[in-house]
Amino acid sequence: MLEGIVRESTGPKNTKALRRDGYLIANIYGKGLENIHAAFKMNDYIRAVRNKESLAFPVKVDGKELSVVVQAYESQPLTGTLLHVDLMVAQAGVATHYMIPVETTGEALGVKNKGMVFIAKPRLRVKATIENVPNKIVVDVTPMDIGDAKLIRDLDIVDNVTFTDDGRVSVLSIIKAK
Repeated sequence: MLEGIVRESTGPKNTKALRRDGYLIANIYGKGLENIHAAFKMNDYIRAVRNKESLAFPVKVDGKELSVVVQAYESQPLTGTLLHVDLMVAQAGVATHYMIPVETTGEALGVKNKGMVFIAKPRLRVKATIENVPNKIVVDVTPMDIGDAKLIRDLDIVDNVTFTDDGRVSVLSIIKAK
């Protein structure tokens, strides 16, 4: 379980000192909950996010155990170092928006014909409760040839999950390799 500390001061001086000590600045929030200004050891946070098995993962801050979902993050443009992360508490029974990763399966016919798979939307925005949210959306690309595309309306319907993007938005396509 990822353990963090509560930040007493949210000013820039305190933030710089925490970053210098190897901490990642985080805000934890949820519907009807008071915001928690926290900080996690950078390496512990990265390890926890990479090794998670579901969309939500547990954290412990100030003696409270919370199940959280990464909503947004900010990174340094040149180095790619994480600077800040927003974590939303995954509350049971509360329908909210989540970003679900898209994964492909199979080898597309177009790839055999010198094409390549282009994923236009690597994450899809859905509205659901945490109990109903899938860990990933799997798209079978086997029958697709060069020029074919999968739109949101072409995806399999998941029970109790609503796609919030327009149905005409392209998720992935097979394009001609140059």
